[in-house]
Amino acid sequence: MTTTILTTMTTPTAIPMTEVATILRLQSWFSPAFPIGAFSYSHGLETAIEAGAVHDRATLAAWVEHLLTAGSGRTDGAFFAAAWRAMPDVGAVAALADEAAAWIPTAELMTEARHQGDAFLSTARAAWPDARLDALAAALSARPVISVAAGAVAAAHGAPLDLALPLFLQAFAANVISAGVRLVPLGQTDGQRAIAGLEPVVAEAARIAAATTPDALWTATPAHEIYSMRHETQYTRIFRS
Repeated sequence: MTTTILTTMTTPTAIPMTEVATILRLQSWFSPAFPIGAFSYSHGLETAIEAGAVHDRATLAAWVEHLLTAGSGRTDGAFFAAAWRAMPDVGAVAALADEAAAWIPTAELMTEARHQGDAFLSTARAAWPDARLDALAAALSARPVISVAAGAVAAAHGAPLDLALPLFLQAFAANVISAGVRLVPLGQTDGQRAIAGLEPVVAEAARIAAATTPDALWTATPAHEIYSMRHETQYTRIFRS
């Protein structure tokens, strides 16, 4: 007797091509390979390591967590969301760029935010042309900070806020972790452990940022700001901030 075995194959649900395009763009924009010069900035971490405040994986992760929940990560997330919502009103986005810059406490952090923001917007316009982003560039009174530039680009290309914002904050955290891996120094695996441990922090920070308007913002990271100011005169420096 011959027994025939029939195998039922379930076809995976296809992701719509429009969603695939969005995911691919977000991965490009928030990748370390995106040419905005992020690798040259430590966001004040270099002085914190010099002073011994950050010296291993645990203290590095705690440092980044505090930035995300009470410092520049919190501010950047809120302005990213505000810019995303304001598009395509380029006048409103330009005003948000000025307001976001006013929240940046030190000269080096201002340079970091504006140089990266300008590079982000310019590169996105060149590789993914969009008339609304051209109009935004014309409306700006100065180089835009990275949070507003990235939020505007994400909105212009239809990336959902609940997807784009966590990825933006993940990129912020990963860049600081990367600087710590080089400066402490830590092994690459320890760097990835720190990033993995921060996943729930990033998710919660994104949730809070999406619900926080700029007029409700607050920060509480004086040590970070002091270290950033000290970095301007630090004798030996590798990073620009």
